[in-house]
Amino acid sequence: MINCKELFDNAIDRHATCAVKYEMLDELFGRHDLLPMWVADMDLPVMPEITEALARRLSHPVFGYSVPPESYWQAIIDWQRSRNGFEIRREEMLHVPGIVKGIAYAINYFTSVGDKAAIQPPVYHPFRNVTEANRRIVVENPLVETNDGYDMDLNHLEHIFASEHPRLIILCNPHNPIGICWPAATLRKVAALARQYGVVVVSDEIHGDLIHKGFHHTPFASVSDDAAAVSVTFGAPSKTFNVAGITGSWCVVKNPELREGFFSWMEANGFAEASLEAPIVAEAAYRHGAEWVDNLVEYIAANISELETLLHEGLPKARVIRPQASFLVWLDFRGLGLDHNTLIDRIVNHGHIALNDGAMFGSQGAGFMRINVGCPRCTVVEGARRLIEALR
Repeated sequence: MINCKELFDNAIDRHATCAVKYEMLDELFGRHDLLPMWVADMDLPVMPEITEALARRLSHPVFGYSVPPESYWQAIIDWQRSRNGFEIRREEMLHVPGIVKGIAYAINYFTSVGDKAAIQPPVYHPFRNVTEANRRIVVENPLVETNDGYDMDLNHLEHIFASEHPRLIILCNPHNPIGICWPAATLRKVAALARQYGVVVVSDEIHGDLIHKGFHHTPFASVSDDAAAVSVTFGAPSKTFNVAGITGSWCVVKNPELREGFFSWMEANGFAEASLEAPIVAEAAYRHGAEWVDNLVEYIAANISELETLLHEGLPKARVIRPQASFLVWLDFRGLGLDHNTLIDRIVNHGHIALNDGAMFGSQGAGFMRINVGCPRCTVVEGARRLIEALR
């Protein structure tokens, strides 16, 4: 294995590559002279085995219709078994062209216009957007703040299941933007309530491979018979291996009563077709990526520690909520005493840094921002310096 730290420390110029985090700055932030530490892809290189596998296929002169090989499915099965102890059978799996698309498909199949779907804000904003855009009604089960971070409000969850009768709940596991690895006991309670009240649980587990030391990712469908009976799970290599531009994800449905109709509907509508390159990338990642991911997570953890140290020294009233998973960090600026609009103005127009506005994840995110530390260490240092100068 090559020296990952040396590789990750090298800054990569992503201008002129149609990168969203640069191309969308003017539209979303009103200026382009910003250090982009917002959208959730990494400014770190792709694992060489992925590039090599893709290059081998692209060297062939024909790019015709293709079908994922059985080795692709087996790579996912082996990876989940070895990393998470999650046992999957081939017939329980289907390809989907991206997790947000998969969630949209589940909403459209398992619910009807006017039905309700539950989310747990502050949470990944497409959960709300895709629900409302499909003319379903969002019901909130907000997370509750604790001394250590956040937890689910299970009493309130049962209340909304019983009174609002949502048909579906979208679970973020691990949680984005806070980075929580939900304990198995919590997930079992969610599963029991969902089965009792007839609610389908759609579990987004895209960050499930980027788990920090001392924590463990528990796939929702694995925690109990109840969970297996009610769940639709989505995963992907895109965040872990920084291949979000090659859209390819996978879906697992354990319960045949849920699976057969949903998978048939997906296939009939052409929603389960894979691009030529997505299975190649995923198989290379899952076959060869274990050591790479371990090194990546170690590097990200050191970036988080660097950010914590610098902000503690320069902005002692700000709080870094250290994630248990992922390269995304939830920053609490409420202690600075600024209203939310002033906070954004200071960060964008004085600090010249682009972060994700905490309020986009729900009203509970006012006073917070999300920062992406999946980048060279020098970028983390520069980002912290800009935040301190803008907000001190």
